[in-house]
Amino acid sequence: MRVGVLGARGKVGTTMCAAVRNADDMTLSAEVDAGDSLAMFTDNDTEVVIDFTHPDVVMNSLEFLIDNGIHAVVGTTGFTDDRIAKVETWLAAKPGAGVLIAPNFAIGAVLSMYFAQKAAPYFESVEVIEL
Repeated sequence: MRVGVLGARGKVGTTMCAAVRNADDMTLSAEVDAGDSLAMFTDNDTEVVIDFTHPDVVMNSLEFLIDNGIHAVVGTTGFTDDRIAKVETWLAAKPGAGVLIAPNFAIGAVLSMYFAQKAAPYFESVEVIEL
């Protein structure tokens, strides 16, 4: 599988590039960061892009990837219901592309969100304080 990384020079992006390089069944097709052209993905026949960028740029990147039939795994935060609806609209127009949005890859955070969702019906209000 030909995998590209968007946000390749960031902390998580650097780790993702190393992981793809070390995987037997993946080839790192493009390392793209701020100031680089997204066309590097199409020029290098990228099949899937891992996106760890910034909420300010992720939507433009996703629109480009979907328009070009490139799948995306997104670890960037900042997805509102409106943004997700927009991505769903783009995907409906390009049924061959797929997007997985997982803004937190930490198992503790994922479990916390799940438990909070299960507990919510039993409380009138909740405040989460991050330490």
